[in-house]
Amino acid sequence: MFAAGTDTTATTLVWGMSVLMKNQLAMKKAKDEVRSIAKSNNTNMIEERELHQLHYLKAVVKEILRLHPPTPLLVPHESVEDCDIEGYFIPSKTRVLVNAWAIGRHPDYWVDPEVFRPERFIGSDIDYKGQDFALIPFGAGRRGCPGISFAASVIELALANLLLCFDWALPDGMNHKDLDMTEDSGLTVHKKTPLLLVATLPRTSC
Repeated sequence: MFAAGTDTTATTLVWGMSVLMKNQLAMKKAKDEVRSIAKSNNTNMIEERELHQLHYLKAVVKEILRLHPPTPLLVPHESVEDCDIEGYFIPSKTRVLVNAWAIGRHPDYWVDPEVFRPERFIGSDIDYKGQDFALIPFGAGRRGCPGISFAASVIELALANLLLCFDWALPDGMNHKDLDMTEDSGLTVHKKTPLLLVATLPRTSC
């Protein structure tokens, strides 16, 4: 349980910072929103009670989870009895793997599925809590991840404060287009090349 709750969260944050560095306009919009909320609330850190105000950041997190679900094949399931699904006979004790990565990039469900575009979730009711089968990074149904709310809050809180407290840049000589987004293999999918960023304090620091 500790591994499932820590490794996946850390992986999601790395992918989140990676896609934001690749998409500077989204980075600016998310950073401006976070800093505007912090300024209006006269606080040096974003706290959990303020997360509901961060509409664009929440859309960013959904888009991160769509493109880079930390466990792309979810947790293996097993059928408990024989069943028929749209003409396919599934015997009992069949091991079932759900490809959440492919579902999140399927062109039947998403416009420009390979493009990082948080705006697709603005004004949309689509969520990752298992009710919308086009976005299931935490699984769905009775066997969905029991820590969805906790994980989402931790990811949003950590990402918000990373954007609030620091300005981020790539090391000297690197362009955001050069950032390697190759995925490694494993139950939890990490970046194959470690993410290296330079953090500097903004003019109004935490």
